[in-house]
Amino acid sequence: MSMRDWVEKDFYAVLGVPKDADSATIKKAYRKLARELHPDKNPGDAKAEQRFKEVSEAYDVLSDDSKRREYDEARSLFGSGGVRFGGGGGSPFDLGDLLGSAGQRAGGLGDLFGGLFTGNARRGSAGRPGGGVTRGQDVETEATLDFAEAVRGVTVPLRLASPGVCATCFGTGARPGTAPRQCPRCLGTGITTRNQGAFAFSEPCRECRGSGNIVDDPCPECGGTGVTTQIRTITVRIPPGVTDGQRIRIAGKGAPGQGGGPSGDLYVVVHVRGHDIFRRKGDDLTLTVPVSYPEAVLGTTVTVPTLDGAVTLKIPAGTASGKTFRVRGKGVSRRGGGTGDLLVTTEVAVPANLTAEARELLEKYAAAQPDDPRPHLTARTRGQ
Repeated sequence: MSMRDWVEKDFYAVLGVPKDADSATIKKAYRKLARELHPDKNPGDAKAEQRFKEVSEAYDVLSDDSKRREYDEARSLFGSGGVRFGGGGGSPFDLGDLLGSAGQRAGGLGDLFGGLFTGNARRGSAGRPGGGVTRGQDVETEATLDFAEAVRGVTVPLRLASPGVCATCFGTGARPGTAPRQCPRCLGTGITTRNQGAFAFSEPCRECRGSGNIVDDPCPECGGTGVTTQIRTITVRIPPGVTDGQRIRIAGKGAPGQGGGPSGDLYVVVHVRGHDIFRRKGDDLTLTVPVSYPEAVLGTTVTVPTLDGAVTLKIPAGTASGKTFRVRGKGVSRRGGGTGDLLVTTEVAVPANLTAEARELLEKYAAAQPDDPRPHLTARTRGQ
């Protein structure tokens, strides 16, 4: 990215957020636009693809606190042209001295701005000796898992669309067989200075648009930018026990770096589908099992489903509705080893309709079993 890009592009406007937006607002705006403009959703739409590139570029800068701070400082300093001041009789204090001259490394502000501008005094463009080494941007995507996949872990293929080094020109921006040439006006620094009385103003070079290089014959694939939106499929292992909304970092699987720099990271936001009978409570699974009244009173053995197959569970005589039993090792797999449990809660099923025979037998039972199930409440009522 050239100095002119940093100075002239309003990344906040690209994402539609205010300059004081927090990271959550920026991420929300990016994810909304990325879904709308994704190449898979807009096949053959060149305008949508270009907007997708712009949105990705803006998010790459504004989502990184360090890059965002440097971007804001650069726009504040260079938005109207940098300034150098001259003292009476002494040599003028040139901002170019701080940024460094061509072919040299500078400390001070050069260390700050050197990481911003591709092709300036401190960083050469791709393809030139001494070119800048830049870490690739981080990439975020989403994956939707079934309930059992989230519990046990799963390997999934992910299709990603992200900016990457143009495969035709290898990032130089020039048509294959040609190469960029050093800008004769700024001598590759990307900055020009004009004197006006006691002041000198530094600004991005208009000849090379602040890149330090001039591409006479642009690459037909990337249009001279050196970057294209690339679709790639990678296989990612989602660890066991992930929860809905969890963000997983996959190191080195983001966008490739420039100038031999390392790749960025991939962040996968996991969405987990619900299950028709199981629920989750931490590392345990929960399940409600209906039992009939005679089963609860007399005791029984029931077959209980798990994610690994069925198991039998003994219900002792006199089990009350709402009693919970623990089945060891049938819950959620833990990343550090071990597995949670399955918590089975009984629920006494009350029939909505009774046959005449069943009603008669139940009435006989009620008469033969006179115990009051609410003695504590009955005593309190009598005392009032």
